[in-house]
Amino acid sequence: MTAETAYQPLALVDTTQLARPEWLEYRRKGIGGSDAAAVLGISPFRTARDLYYDKLNIVTADDQENWVALEVGTLLEPLVAQIFAKKTGLKVYQRKCMFQHPLYPWMLADLDYLVELPDGKTAILEIKTTNYNARDKWWYNGEEIVPVYYESQGRHYMAVMNLDRVYFCCLYGNSEDEVLIRHIDRDMAYEMELIALEQDFWENRVLAKSPPPYFEDDGDLIMDSLRRTLGPADADAPPVCLTKAQSAKVTRFLELQEEKRLCDASTRQIEQEMQRLKALITEDMGTSCSAIAADGCTVTWKASRTPGIFKDGLERLKAVHPEIYSEYVTFSERRNFSIKRPKPEAA
Repeated sequence: MTAETAYQPLALVDTTQLARPEWLEYRRKGIGGSDAAAVLGISPFRTARDLYYDKLNIVTADDQENWVALEVGTLLEPLVAQIFAKKTGLKVYQRKCMFQHPLYPWMLADLDYLVELPDGKTAILEIKTTNYNARDKWWYNGEEIVPVYYESQGRHYMAVMNLDRVYFCCLYGNSEDEVLIRHIDRDMAYEMELIALEQDFWENRVLAKSPPPYFEDDGDLIMDSLRRTLGPADADAPPVCLTKAQSAKVTRFLELQEEKRLCDASTRQIEQEMQRLKALITEDMGTSCSAIAADGCTVTWKASRTPGIFKDGLERLKAVHPEIYSEYVTFSERRNFSIKRPKPEAA
């Protein structure tokens, strides 16, 4: 298949009046754009195993703990689209429909918006929202990028729709200037690999009812997945006898644990030496707040003063001005946890 291949996406279902449970059922008929990152193992939100369980309706992928963020993102979509249109001058519109690839019917697309380009062509617009700190994920080494997990979503959509460009508009603040606008163009090599991996997942995992292994790099993501799928612990269950292959993981864990211990010891040694040198440099500086080394490095040791009152001062204030003490002094409670072994009884 080439980028010039002429095909039109199929309209699987009109989503205008589609209730969410029905919409989810249609989603389970194939792989959507937001599923692509999980298939590739690059999703920060869920594993391929989570996606597998969701497609078979065993464990839903809905993140109920983060339902507020999901709802906010949905509610803000029209506003962010309006900001995109205002900033770019491009016309945006919606087609309330779940699309299906005519050659790969398990490839689905539920688009946020479409964009009418000046040359008459059509592009896709994906709406994103994030927080102020997470906006850094849209840069890499000073270059503007689209996060890889969103990129896979956009490339999935281009494949289904047979379109050559996807725009992303991400709102991270509360003004029209706090948005990020990016675009990616079609890459057929990436697309064909993506299709092959999605097809393998759909046919050899979902349809074959064979759960994929955990191959993601994010251990925390895998642990979250296991907590959702394994259920409560069984205190009465007998110990599991690990196979030789499974036991190799235990061996490797212990090796890494020892490596970490050695690294921690080395780090502590380095920190101690740095602290010692800091003290010796401070001695060289005396009462000065700055120094210049022979190679031009500047050292500063600036004084800072913060208001405070010591315990003796509080006692004097209480004795001399009890009314001021009562009005301004407040108490906070702190609980310290400790365990002490009982002393052995004398023989």
